[in-house]
Amino acid sequence: MYPLTIGLAIENRELWDQAQATLADLPFRIIVEHQDVGDVSNFLDRLERMRPDVVLVDISGWKEPLEGLVSSIRAAAGDPMIIALNNNADSEAILSSLRAGINEYLYPPLQDSLRRALERRSLDRSRRREGAKGGGKAMGFMSAKGGCGSTTLVCHVAAELGRANQRVLLADLDLDAGMVAFITKTKSVYSILDAVNNLHRLDLHYWKALVSNGIPGVEIVSSPLALASKQQPKDEQIRQVLAFARPHYDWTLVDLGRSLTRMGMAALEEIDEACLVTTLEVPALHQSKQIIQTLLDGGFGKNRIKLILNRAPKRLDITPGELEKMLGTPIFATVPNDYPELYETYAEGRMLSRNSELGRQIAKLAAKLANLEEEKPVNGKKRFALFG
Repeated sequence: MYPLTIGLAIENRELWDQAQATLADLPFRIIVEHQDVGDVSNFLDRLERMRPDVVLVDISGWKEPLEGLVSSIRAAAGDPMIIALNNNADSEAILSSLRAGINEYLYPPLQDSLRRALERRSLDRSRRREGAKGGGKAMGFMSAKGGCGSTTLVCHVAAELGRANQRVLLADLDLDAGMVAFITKTKSVYSILDAVNNLHRLDLHYWKALVSNGIPGVEIVSSPLALASKQQPKDEQIRQVLAFARPHYDWTLVDLGRSLTRMGMAALEEIDEACLVTTLEVPALHQSKQIIQTLLDGGFGKNRIKLILNRAPKRLDITPGELEKMLGTPIFATVPNDYPELYETYAEGRMLSRNSELGRQIAKLAAKLANLEEEKPVNGKKRFALFG
């Protein structure tokens, strides 16, 4: 079953005890517990940080219109399943709950009904994820903080996979900076927001009109000009775009920008692995630890987190083992520091040469991420091959 995360806002003691007893027997994790339903602001703050898959809310003493409560929960946590708990099967309460957009209305005894509701949600999530996985693999790249280099890495990894005769989508979801188009020298009048705003007509023909071919073997969908749009897509819209696109590619690489944003968390539901790019700067390491913990608390498995140490000096002041212990996850790869080469590359309006040391190291990173291997030179040229 899909490992659901649960948020509770239950004040009624009977409902609290029954919900806790039911959840104790299920393989799901409670990440938010709140027993003062009247303190909505604090509860919503915790939902926004933790973003559970399912929210159980006690409406037995709720006097305000439920539409406002449902809207606030979805604004804070994206698109969770909302289950209303009441101490009786009041017909008016059931009707108002359904009209407000609540997914399930449950009342004591909760054990069987709550278990079935959660199992249905888990099965639905599992089917969505397995269906998406069948159409290629998706990886999201994010910087622990601004300037760690995730955009540089994701663009060059995409280029390497394209050279390996893989079908690659490079999607820019960094709506604040949007540097993918600059690095890849891609020019397009369309952006990821055009896909979001046209979900009702999104088919392969329309999609092909949105993407650009700035790199051989790689199709690119850019972010809008940073200053041209203030639109923030809804979480479900981002998930739908990624779910539509990824079956058409071998690899979907997504630039998630800096830190862990709400949109990034939504995108991760359609992404197989998160590549967290950090440097040895103390603020970056601090942010890395926070991001890793948030991902783990949200049910994102440790084996799906790829920690990449970028701009690493030749001599580390801390051993890899100490760094891994501090951050709580292994270092997947290390990329050396070569600022002069990168500066010259961007100043000349091109991407890194594969013959440079930094270019070779990023090629190795791409091979490792994609489970590819570099074959021995043939006629003086190297090429990639899939293992197996």
